[in-house]
Amino acid sequence: MIDASKNSQPVDLSYLSDMAGDSPEFMIEMIDLFKSQTPVYIAELEQAVKENDWAKVSMHAHRVKPTFIYVGRDDAKNHMQMMENNAKNGEDLDKMPHALDEIKSMLEVLYQQLAVARRALEQRVGS
Repeated sequence: MIDASKNSQPVDLSYLSDMAGDSPEFMIEMIDLFKSQTPVYIAELEQAVKENDWAKVSMHAHRVKPTFIYVGRDDAKNHMQMMENNAKNGEDLDKMPHALDEIKSMLEVLYQQLAVARRALEQRVGS
């Protein structure tokens, strides 16, 4: 389940900062990578849901799941875990389109939050 309260807070990049040794350049690279790869992963997941290809849904949810850890969205990681497990186990398959819509809505906000965080990181690089 997506934690909607996180949509109104600044993005938590503490995990990414720790992983990057607090390097703003590396953090910017990772944000850019997230913003370029995630839409591809979600499009593949969406296609699999439309086709009711639950093996692919499970695979794509599994693949995108860890990327949310880097941007402080454990709730989204857990949401992907739920989608992965349900697809794998054939449970609540009728709820998959709604689960997908939830993640897509969250991503619209997350991309905006990441843009703000990226600008702050760019200022650190320029200092």
